[in-house]
Amino acid sequence: MAERAEVSSGGLEVGFSSTKKQILLTLKKEGAVSLTDLAASVHISKMATLKHLTVLETKGLVERSSRPGGRGRPRAFFALSAGSASLFPEAYTHMTLCALRFIEEKIGREAIVRLLRQRAQEVLDANRNRVPDGSLKEKVAELVKIRDEGGYMAEVGHAGRNVVEMFEHNCPIMAVAESYPEACRVEREMFQNLLGADVETSHRVVAGDPVCRFLVRGRPRSGA
Repeated sequence: MAERAEVSSGGLEVGFSSTKKQILLTLKKEGAVSLTDLAASVHISKMATLKHLTVLETKGLVERSSRPGGRGRPRAFFALSAGSASLFPEAYTHMTLCALRFIEEKIGREAIVRLLRQRAQEVLDANRNRVPDGSLKEKVAELVKIRDEGGYMAEVGHAGRNVVEMFEHNCPIMAVAESYPEACRVEREMFQNLLGADVETSHRVVAGDPVCRFLVRGRPRSGA
């Protein structure tokens, strides 16, 4: 078996054509995608898409599977492999985890929570003036921009009368959240403070879901 080429941690900006980047981002957002649908999403032929996917498979970034198709013909599906994780933005390094564990050992776990809250407060203070005094959807849209800047690959989902979905397809703090789930709670509280709304987390990448899904609900305005 040919040895797979090792991928550097330089992320998507290094060593990939625009088409390969688009394929990787599509798989990151959508999960397992058929060859037909993937070709349609990148606007090239199935043969050309397959050539790109074969290169990504060789690098250990993509895995393929087969599912029954029409008239018994199997369809090829592709998804990101575990080895693709280093391509997407990571806000916390191994050194960060070592430092957090040291703090927990010397001072206690509550010190970690205080640190996470202090960082969330810094983010809140830095972005408070960016959130418009408009509709709930407008506020969530600005939060999506803020989160995108942090590498979360965020987007606005369905917007109802008093509830707006927000999705995050990447978790830069995955390594921290796996060891310190309090990080997810602190971020959700930061969302609430920034938006002046109630935020519920229904799906979490760190819990094995393909996406983090938040339901943002507006609060009734207090009377004069």
